[in-house]
Amino acid sequence: MRKENSDFQTAFVSEAGSFVDNRDYFAFVELDDMACYVIADGLDQDRELRSAEMAVSAILESFMEKPSLSKRSIRRYLETAHEWLKFESRRVRLKASVLVVVTNYTKMVWASCGNARLYHFRGGRLNLRSTDQSLSQLLLENGKLSEDRISSHEERGNLLNYMGKPDHFDPFISKKTPLADGDVLLLCTPGVWEQVELPEMLDALAESSDPAALTDTLEEIVLSKQRQTVSNYTAAAVYANKTFAEKPKNRKKWILRMAVVLVTLMLAGGGVWYMKAKQAQTLAQTAMQMAEYEQSGDEYASAGDYAKALKAYSEAKNAASKLKDKLHFQLLRGKQQVAQAVTDGDGYVKDGSYDMAVNSYTKALKDAGKYKPFKPEDIQAKIDRSGKIAELAEIIKDGDKKVQAQDYSGALKTYEKAKNAAIEAGYESGQKQIEKKMAETQEKIDGIERETKTLQADNLEKKGDRSMAAMDYAGAIEAYGLAQEIYQEIDKLERVLAMERKISKADEKLHPVVPAGDGPGAGTAAAGFPSGADDWGSYEPETPPAVPTGKKDTVQTPAPPQEGSGAVSGASSSGTEKGTAKDDGGSSSENGQTDTETEGGASS
Repeated sequence: MRKENSDFQTAFVSEAGSFVDNRDYFAFVELDDMACYVIADGLDQDRELRSAEMAVSAILESFMEKPSLSKRSIRRYLETAHEWLKFESRRVRLKASVLVVVTNYTKMVWASCGNARLYHFRGGRLNLRSTDQSLSQLLLENGKLSEDRISSHEERGNLLNYMGKPDHFDPFISKKTPLADGDVLLLCTPGVWEQVELPEMLDALAESSDPAALTDTLEEIVLSKQRQTVSNYTAAAVYANKTFAEKPKNRKKWILRMAVVLVTLMLAGGGVWYMKAKQAQTLAQTAMQMAEYEQSGDEYASAGDYAKALKAYSEAKNAASKLKDKLHFQLLRGKQQVAQAVTDGDGYVKDGSYDMAVNSYTKALKDAGKYKPFKPEDIQAKIDRSGKIAELAEIIKDGDKKVQAQDYSGALKTYEKAKNAAIEAGYESGQKQIEKKMAETQEKIDGIERETKTLQADNLEKKGDRSMAAMDYAGAIEAYGLAQEIYQEIDKLERVLAMERKISKADEKLHPVVPAGDGPGAGTAAAGFPSGADDWGSYEPETPPAVPTGKKDTVQTPAPPQEGSGAVSGASSSGTEKGTAKDDGGSSSENGQTDTETEGGASS
């Protein structure tokens, strides 16, 4: 196990800079006997697909299937990723700048297409730098540009070769380079090497004891430049603290053995037979892979998973191309086109481009009947569903317009109509979206209703305050009670308690508590009547006294007082003040008569 007997540490940093999307990508895999590190810089602007991530994933998948340090294998890794980018270039041409490093923990081979770079440091110095496939690099090799100017030259991004190139693809693959203990590999995209000069890299390397510290320091240098626009930047550092020590081979012995075997095969004619057998075996494996991929694609298509079917058919078609099997190639290309059209239609539905979705589905439906795995009725259902979803989208837009116009009740009815349409179309995501809009609209309606009721209750409370000020306590209690009911309805408990206090205060004013001894029976004599029961007992009036009432010729005769009573019933309240007799005899009546007329009846 080479990995167990070596020590390789890896760390990386990858950021979008001042952009929204980060189109750089780095990934690596470390197996028991080999490791592969891949960094890529996406050069296209596709909104959905990430060319850098696709290229890195394809290379690592190929490497894991058959790890190898040979140039042929590494070229195959790159070409597989290159073909995948070309195949996926539907809306725009996908392209990426890629750098690959493969090592067996003792030696390494690196390959590049574009201008992603590798820096190999040893003993604190630069051991080698990868060559860019750019016009600036060509000028450098022809002696028309110096090394220190290449990182800032205007043609550094003018690439002569890159992954996804429509015509000839020719990556550079290095020879095997031995690794030593303490070596440091730095993989970076132009976002780093354009901003960080080599002396700055060496200083950062001297200050860092591990890969994480090195990548963090490089990031600080990039950001310290304070450029107005910061490109996507990615840096990955691999510290080969200990490499795997191979046992020295006896080269002469191996050369002699190989020579004997080759001579024997040549004499026996076995060399040709061996090559043909090897070729036949390879073709048989490819044919088996083609059949397996096609079967997988058919199963995915039957299950309605067209995205996976598309990928499987693509792999099968590539295998048919290697076999030069034109019949299967044409068949698989037809299946691939149908799956591609359906997948595109699904993508357009997600983007809201329903007319384009219907066009893609219609194109798929036209050819689906030619191939057994595809079900035309399913594609037709997608067409019908797209039409319904398009109608549903218009209804939702109508509801949104009503919300903007603050017609919340009308918007709620429109959203309810849209929800029913979504349920009928089986559009679950749309149904959830509409339910969310309905909840938000209902919340606004509830808020308006609450504000209206709050204003209503506040006005009633103010009315109660005005009634209190006018000493209309009954009216105040009524207004406060109505306000309290509304506050209770809208859960304003503080105002409910405040109304309760105001109602209690108004009720106290309306029904005051009378202290003991101040009641109507506590008085004694009134209007000249005796104050004691004994006086009343000896009282026998000769003639009834006349009590003026303010009206002419009208005389009221009070009833004789009962024994034990302390006040004269009606003597001080009958008639008006002007017509009531006084003890001093000095008052005059309303009619201008003197008190002599009633004096005898008022005295005992």
